[in-house]
Amino acid sequence: MASRVNTSFTLIPNQKYRRSNRRSSYFSNNFDSDSQPLSTLGNFKALPVEIFQIILKYLSVKDISMLSMVSKTVSQHIINYISTSSGSKRLLLQDFHDPELPDREDTTILDHYRSLGLLFKRCTLLLPTKDRLKYIHKILADVSCFKFNGCASPLQCVGLLCYGLFLQTLTAGWDELECHRVYNFLCELTNLSRKMQTAVCSKPGSARKLELRIRLFCRNVLLDHWIHQSDSAFWLTCILKPWPMVNQARLLYIIFGPISPQDGQVVWQKMIEEPTDESCLKGLADAIKLLYDTGTKEWTADDVISLVDELSVVPREWLLENSARLLILSGNNICFTFMASKAVNGRTIELARLIVFLALVCEKELYCMDWAVKMMQRVCKVFSTPVERNNFLQSVANAFACAIMEMLQSVMSGDADDDDRSFMNLFHLVQAQASFHKEVLYLTMNVLSS
Repeated sequence: MASRVNTSFTLIPNQKYRRSNRRSSYFSNNFDSDSQPLSTLGNFKALPVEIFQIILKYLSVKDISMLSMVSKTVSQHIINYISTSSGSKRLLLQDFHDPELPDREDTTILDHYRSLGLLFKRCTLLLPTKDRLKYIHKILADVSCFKFNGCASPLQCVGLLCYGLFLQTLTAGWDELECHRVYNFLCELTNLSRKMQTAVCSKPGSARKLELRIRLFCRNVLLDHWIHQSDSAFWLTCILKPWPMVNQARLLYIIFGPISPQDGQVVWQKMIEEPTDESCLKGLADAIKLLYDTGTKEWTADDVISLVDELSVVPREWLLENSARLLILSGNNICFTFMASKAVNGRTIELARLIVFLALVCEKELYCMDWAVKMMQRVCKVFSTPVERNNFLQSVANAFACAIMEMLQSVMSGDADDDDRSFMNLFHLVQAQASFHKEVLYLTMNVLSS
């Protein structure tokens, strides 16, 4: 009997447990099915779309960007909000001509477009690249200052700068294939390739406004915002590589060459008329270093050296002092490779004159003269025979003498206005020769004593 009682006692709870389990499962399933829409919109499900959009008006762009990652449904609601007239008016700020805007990249409107780029990046995450670009263009189409010729006062406008920051944030982390699509899309949108062709095939300076527009678009939209050099090199390669070498040099000068402080237009005669300073050449030197140092497969050392050689005759042959200054600013590797190329190709006289003007720049800028001597020493090792080396050294000595005589004649025959400048150039050259030969003597005596 005891066993029967125990058996009946144990059966009842098991039955109750099974019934309880079925009920629990039933309610759980009902709850899950009811909560399925809530998992995408959450508490916003209870609100009309109009109220949701009103709430978005009170959120910062960064907050909206974070909210867009909650779900695909929320992201779609945000996309719809951006497409409304009130949403685009609120998000697409257009006070690009504020005279009080300082020249720095952490100002309110620039930071706003960085954040907006991240918002669009997140909202369009699931779209193919082509569709993303079409949608973004549709939204930004009414911002005239984002267009190639859209602004009447481009030098006083930060519109292209904002557009560049927007695109940089949008495309950060994209692979090269996607970025190529972005560049091609921009070229089609702006007809950039045709405009570049017009600029590089015209007489330098005959299309000044077009040159200025190309410079501003390339610098502000494509080149100047990247943190990593590899990114900057990629976009510069996109700009230059479709063109022959002579046109690459012209484009490089248009984008990075010296400009007039009055109207911002490219100054083509600067390098051929008078010695210039570091500020006029730094942009060109940095661009050359970028292509040489990043080691991209599209640019071999020979390519870069050929580009430098071509650049030094744009629009005509530069003063040797300016060529020497560009090489110094471009760094030791480029300078040596350029000079070694001349040595290998038998251009000894050109090389000797270049050594003279490297020494002159070192003297004027108070650089260490032993750098110029050591550079000459490295170049000497490129020559395969002692006879070639001796001929080169003799050419350097002759080049110093010829340069001094040329400058002396300039002083004696020059106008009164040019006398002071010509005399100072002669003074610096004589000083450069003395310092250069002093370093050569030091080097020789050290070798003999060791």
